[in-house]
Order: sequence, then C-alpha cells, then structure tokens
Amino acid sequence: MQSSGDVPAAMQIAFHIGANCTDDDRLLKSLLKNADGFAELGIKVPGPGKYRRLIRETIQSLDGAPPAPDAHEVLMDAILDDAHANRVVMSNSAFICVPNRVFENATFYEQATPKISGLMQLFPHDEIELFMAMRNPATFVPAAYAESKRDNFAEFMCGLAPEAIRWSDVVTRIRAAAPQARLTVWCNEDTPLIWAQLIREISGVDPLTRILGGYDLLASIMSPDGMTRFMSYLKSHPPQTEMQKRRVIAAFLDKYVLEDEVEETVDLPGFDEAMITRLTELYEEDVYAIERMAGVDFISP
Repeated sequence: MQSSGDVPAAMQIAFHIGANCTDDDRLLKSLLKNADGFAELGIKVPGPGKYRRLIRETIQSLDGAPPAPDAHEVLMDAILDDAHANRVVMSNSAFICVPNRVFENATFYEQATPKISGLMQLFPHDEIELFMAMRNPATFVPAAYAESKRDNFAEFMCGLAPEAIRWSDVVTRIRAAAPQARLTVWCNEDTPLIWAQLIREISGVDPLTRILGGYDLLASIMSPDGMTRFMSYLKSHPPQTEMQKRRVIAAFLDKYVLEDEVEETVDLPGFDEAMITRLTELYEEDVYAIERMAGVDFISP
C-alpha cells in the first residue's frame, strides 16, 4: 500500500467513535454481518480485536508526539492482515474514553480533543470519516453512571451539573481537532428508524446496495409477532422511498414495541420528573443547534 515518494496510498477510514451507552456494539455486529459482501466492494470490516486495543495503546504511547514514519504501515498491516481495501470500517463506542471518565475535570468528554487528534496523527494521509451517536442526557447520565461502576454519583459527575451537558461542545471540539474529517452525527433515540441508513453511510455503499441486518435494532425492541407482520407488510407493500419506509417502521413500533426494552427507569439524586423534562428540552435545543453546524452531517428520520 505504498505510492511514489514512500507516502502511504490514501484510503477511506470510517470510524464509529461512540458515544458510550448508545448501541451496545449492535452497529458493529450489523456491519460484521456484511463483512464478506463489503469485502467484494473493497470495504474491509475487521473484527474489533484487530484495532481497538492497538489504536488506543498507540495513541497513548504517542502522548501528542508525531508517530514514527512507518507507524501507519505497521498499523494497517496489523488491522488488514495484508488484505487490500479501499475503505476500512471500525467501531469503538468507548474510543474517546470509558464511562467513568466521561465527565472528568467537570468537562463533558474532555478526552475528545487528544483522542481525535491522536487518531488524525496515525492516519495523516487518509480520508477520515467520524461517526457518533448522541443521547438525551436524561437517560445518558444514568446509563453512563451504571456502566462506570462508581458508587458515588457526585464523584462521577466531577462537579459538572447535568444541565450543563452539551453535545454541541463535544462536536465543536471534534471538528477543531479534525477539521479535514467528515463528521456524521445522529440521535440514539432515532436509531430504530435510521438503522439501515447508518450501516450504508458508515460502510460507504450506495443507498440501493443490499445489506444484511438492516432491521437488527428493530427486532430487539419489537415483538416477534410485530416483526413478522412488519416484514410481511414490506413484502406486500414495498415502500417507494426511505421516508415511506420510516413511516411504516414508526407505525409498527407504535403498535408492537416491547415496552420493557425502551422504557428506562431513572433513579439518581435530583433526577425527578421536572429535571428529566428540563434535560430533554435542553437536549432538543442542543440537537437543533448541531443540525445547523457547518461541517457536520446530521442524520435524522
């Protein structure tokens, strides 16, 4: 994978960087289902064991210093196993940090800048595309706290008030750390409606490419009877547009959703109904601002 002048030939690298507590690796699993078909198109979806620890430890070892001249080649050989690819698709929901460090130093995802900067240093000649899901702080904070294994909520928040959480701050810092990278974001709450599009966007295939797993997430929150009826309906009434399909999904979810899979119980100090409502309103305002940010591709239902 070398071009003239010993400069590595550029390839497309798509990296799903999280966020924590959004998809439980479901997106990676759906992408891996398509690995063989994508490989025929020059798209490599390596297993997470090939790169998660490797990239994390390499960035940590750099500590802001430039990598060795052969670092890129060594990395790609390890990730690709010498296979040829035009595009590499990777996913790590804890790429920025583990849950117990999300609010470190009273800053929401303080590690975003050094981690993204390190990633860009490792792949300086490649076309980097970053993908990130966001989640309502009203449910994100309890979920991250539960995964952090901390036993003191105040210590977990590090002095940051839940009302001060802004995804737009994180997006701004990512854009600043990687201005030449394409950044795509979406709301975790919308994923059942846009799952197939996410698989296609991250893999880089066109909208008409057949994929596997386009309804994986839907199947996890809809009753088996509902999924059977849904698939039967699609077969007898093929939607003509993506928007039509999403309306059908929404209609079937409304009738057949598994409430236990989508309802979330929040039991944290101060998280009463008024707080949850306020956090949700702030999140909606934040998302509205992100949708209008320059250099950000926002996927909405």
